[in-house]
Amino acid sequence: MAEDPLILNPNGGMPRLLEIMRRLRDPESGCPWDIEQDFGTIAPYTIEEAYEVADAIEQEAWGELKGELGDLLFQTVFHAQMAQEKGLFTFDEIADTMSDKMVARHPHVFGDEDREKSAEQQVRDWETVKAAERAGKAQGGTLDGVALGLPALLRAVKLQKRAARVGFDWPDVSHVLDKIVEEAGELVEARETLTQAEVEEEFGDMLFVMANLARHLNVEPEAALRAANAKFVRRFEGVEAKLKARGKTPQESDLAEMDALWDAVKAEEKVRRS
Repeated sequence: MAEDPLILNPNGGMPRLLEIMRRLRDPESGCPWDIEQDFGTIAPYTIEEAYEVADAIEQEAWGELKGELGDLLFQTVFHAQMAQEKGLFTFDEIADTMSDKMVARHPHVFGDEDREKSAEQQVRDWETVKAAERAGKAQGGTLDGVALGLPALLRAVKLQKRAARVGFDWPDVSHVLDKIVEEAGELVEARETLTQAEVEEEFGDMLFVMANLARHLNVEPEAALRAANAKFVRRFEGVEAKLKARGKTPQESDLAEMDALWDAVKAEEKVRRS
């Protein structure tokens, strides 16, 4: 490998990365771990890397984003190499498929359709094209093609959007709020009288309706929950800092003290925002 100019070229771009992947999977001289992998074992890493890209963007960590995007790109290269070994398709075919799809879905850019259309109209046109693509794949059902591997919250929203396109949807947000009250009541009843499996089912129903509320409010629930997680981390770290100033740790505190410090942290945030 030391004599391979492409492997050692710091500006080798995609050809270099593809060759590195090929070498890693070489049955005779490659890495034992890489050789043992298959689509199923690599898929979780692909999902993880996509989340790390989203996390870098969320934190506006632009210095880290290049590396995270590289990690995600490497996942595509890994899958492409395994596919090529099986005679399924190549990396170039992946790129060509994506290019064909983007050209077909943007006739207002690459064709003769009028570009002067609203974003809402473009979304409707996009969905029409995708529906035709699903029909071509013999996916006749309304919910066909919504990936099983999506995060559950994101998949719930996508399923609801598909159903809404054919009229299976509440007419306004008030009906969703009523359903949340109903599901909350059922969850309380489940907690008191039902089995753990039934409690889990009722909790799932509650989350599904909350995802529907997000859709009706035009809120992206994954982003909203990530923001809530970040806020919790920020505020709890503020509580820990205040405890440290008192010479204490959370383990040496109690709920009443930490709750009061939590309120203080919230109040300080409010002052900073004003």
